[in-house]
Amino acid sequence: MKLNYIKLGEGRPLLILHGLFGSLDNWKTLGNKFAEEYEVYLIDLRNHGKSPHSNEFNYRVIADDLTEFIEDHYLRGIYAIGHSMGGKALMSLSQHCDLLDKIVIADIAPKAYALHHGDLISIMEKVDLSKTNSRNEIDLILQKDIPNLSIRQFLMKNLYWKEKDQLDWKINLPVIKKNLPFIAGEIDDQKVEIPTLFIRGELSDYILDNDIPEIKTQFPNSTFKSIPNAGHWLHAENPILFYDIVSTFFKT
Repeated sequence: MKLNYIKLGEGRPLLILHGLFGSLDNWKTLGNKFAEEYEVYLIDLRNHGKSPHSNEFNYRVIADDLTEFIEDHYLRGIYAIGHSMGGKALMSLSQHCDLLDKIVIADIAPKAYALHHGDLISIMEKVDLSKTNSRNEIDLILQKDIPNLSIRQFLMKNLYWKEKDQLDWKINLPVIKKNLPFIAGEIDDQKVEIPTLFIRGELSDYILDNDIPEIKTQFPNSTFKSIPNAGHWLHAENPILFYDIVSTFFKT
């Protein structure tokens, strides 16, 4: 599958992968900062952003997409960052790709997680987009079930004008909903020797202290950092510290 992407800067290639419900747009600010030193590729994963939709949606096919992307662009000596679902996609890719030199996994572990995104998808599916023609109207509808403004704004980044007066969702909601068990599931426990940095939000429960020994078994060359007062969207909540931690890791 040919993925949508934006290329920024020059230097060693750096791939950046977004999380579930996200897109490359979420990383433009940090992408521009990293582009001061690297050749940055911000990528929309399948069924997200402007990349094609497909009925297949699991980490194996996502890793295949990324392998194809790397081959198409003749990339070597690659650094990569993956957040949440993008982090698991990067873990899967790292098991089969010998062109990755260093990887950063942002606030996700290779373990299985409880299915808690289905409710958000159901809420988004309930919005009758044929009867709404403004983002404000959709925000009011979502507000009934999603009181958190930040979450609503994040989800609404997936809206686009399908026609002049018709909004639609960019992401493939039915397929994502059907395949959530695969996306929330664990990554194969194949050992990865690549130098790996796991960054977690201090206020997030995605990587717990008792997860670290198991992670280090699967990623023996891993190190761990935490961002104070940050949750799961740690790169957006404290982008300066996130950039500093990642840059130090890449340069060490």
